Amino acid sequence: MTRPNPNRPVRWTRVPRRLLAVLLGGVLFASTACSTIPDESLPQPVGNADSAARTEPDPVDQPKEDLPARDIVRGFVEASGAPNNNHAAARVYLSERAGSEWRAGSGPVIIEDTFSTVPAVDEDQPSDPNEQIIMLRGTNVGKLGADGAFTPRVGSYEEPVTLRRQQDGQWRMVDPPEETVTTLSKFNSNYFNIRLYFYDPDINVLVPDLRYVISEPTVDRPRRVIDLLLDGPSNAMNGAVRSMLPDGATTSTTVTDSQDGALVVPLSGLGELPEETKRLLAAQVVLTLQPVTPSRIRLLSDGAPLVEGKQDWRPGDVQVPSSAAPAADLPGLALVDRQLTSLSTGEVVPGPAGEGAYPMTSAAQSADGNRLAIVERVGNGARLRIGPLEGQLSMVDLRARSMTRPTWRPTLGSGEASTEVWTVVDGKQVVRAREQPNGVWGTSLVNATDLNAFGPITELRLSPDGTRVAAVAGGKLVVAGVDRDDQGAVNLGSPRQLQPEKLSHVVGADWLRQDTLVAATSLNSMPVVKLPVDGLRLDTFDSSNLTPPMRGITAAPGRPVVAVDAGGMSMASDTGEVWRPHSYDMGAEAIPFYPG
Repeated sequence: MTRPNPNRPVRWTRVPRRLLAVLLGGVLFASTACSTIPDESLPQPVGNADSAARTEPDPVDQPKEDLPARDIVRGFVEASGAPNNNHAAARVYLSERAGSEWRAGSGPVIIEDTFSTVPAVDEDQPSDPNEQIIMLRGTNVGKLGADGAFTPRVGSYEEPVTLRRQQDGQWRMVDPPEETVTTLSKFNSNYFNIRLYFYDPDINVLVPDLRYVISEPTVDRPRRVIDLLLDGPSNAMNGAVRSMLPDGATTSTTVTDSQDGALVVPLSGLGELPEETKRLLAAQVVLTLQPVTPSRIRLLSDGAPLVEGKQDWRPGDVQVPSSAAPAADLPGLALVDRQLTSLSTGEVVPGPAGEGAYPMTSAAQSADGNRLAIVERVGNGARLRIGPLEGQLSMVDLRARSMTRPTWRPTLGSGEASTEVWTVVDGKQVVRAREQPNGVWGTSLVNATDLNAFGPITELRLSPDGTRVAAVAGGKLVVAGVDRDDQGAVNLGSPRQLQPEKLSHVVGADWLRQDTLVAATSLNSMPVVKLPVDGLRLDTFDSSNLTPPMRGITAAPGRPVVAVDAGGMSMASDTGEVWRPHSYDMGAEAIPFYPG
């Protein structure tokens, strides 16, 4: 039985009526229609008869006899990637007392696969010949937190480990690292990633929150996933998204398969929820569980169906239209010689922006396609203008030496106009311009204190769902959550640098999906890369026909990536695809962009 966690992150439990009305409009019973699932599901293996039947823990291999102390430490690190049975595979490298006292911690520290175990210098060694200190050294990758989310770490890892020769003559660790440490490949072998879904508090979209769960036994994966879902959003996203599961929600019994083949999720402690909230909750649970089970989901609340008359659920039973992708009829634009140009036709857009009326240095089209925000050069400074795509653009009372390319916040609902634009002033101040009832655009600051620590901000992109930002700061790729409080203040929370040891000299970034980024760098070795929002992986695009250095990049859900190098614009849909020249040669100075 899963019990409430008193240390669980705080979640909003009172959902505004307007939020419920907006979200309910997109969550429907759909007995015959295909479900609209945000982005894509992470393909994962599911439980089988063998794993379900296994009840005894796997036997643990003992270390070979007469291993030197350094190999004992190496074996401990390699075994620590398997957390099953309270890290039994790692404890065999500890002395009996250390094995009983060692607390493995909330999640492993992850280091690169290449690491060293070398004796400490002679003056640091114990005088007792039956004791030895081994230095465990490697390169940090990151850490898995108690919330199951990965956070990158920077720099070298070094930990002294004390070993003592036991009565049988074998070396064993008596002072292991306080935090479990494992290699990246062992972590990938023993954990699998899952998207937990939560709701954006303002717009009609589910938001993926990447987590990692122990892989084996596979039969327990659904239970582990539900436990994480009950604990709410990750620490980094706690202020940006909401769960429909109220505080105090738990499971009355374990999550398990029924005799008729359904996966039973026996929820308890939900209280008296409105019908609308129940349906939203069902969508959240069903789409989260989709990658870990092929079974029907039987959602129960205190033993009865969560939604009256609807006992079992499949992904096709919920339909969640996502506002996280631009409409198919919006092909994207480019800024070419100060003129706004269509990416699909190569022709200038009608109106002042297309005719070159403004000395534009960058531009952004709203997600609904109807509005345009530009930065124009004014003497030695920059100025922001906003207005209709094909009409006159109004000046915003905001001037600076420089401004980053604008980025639009997604709309509240389908058919509504975008009313909020962000930019970064002078590389430091994050400013949002909002349309007032009188049509004037007012400005206010976003708290970006923690983000500023990474260096001058040269690019800032709101995610397709508006809950995160990706920034290029000091040549680094940084992601932060967009936290909005009830008073209207906005804070960029928990900023973290992605792939700090490998990814540098970043010149541009954009969102390929809600939880996936692409970035362009000035490095010849990796001109264009793709990575998840937590930065655990780094995949390099084919670079055989690119001409570094890269000058910019744009991406959007369901669209090919468009990159600009010294030879002009090229397109590719994924990392293994060869870049192909864009249909219209707009030159190396073109600045392409998709809506958003």
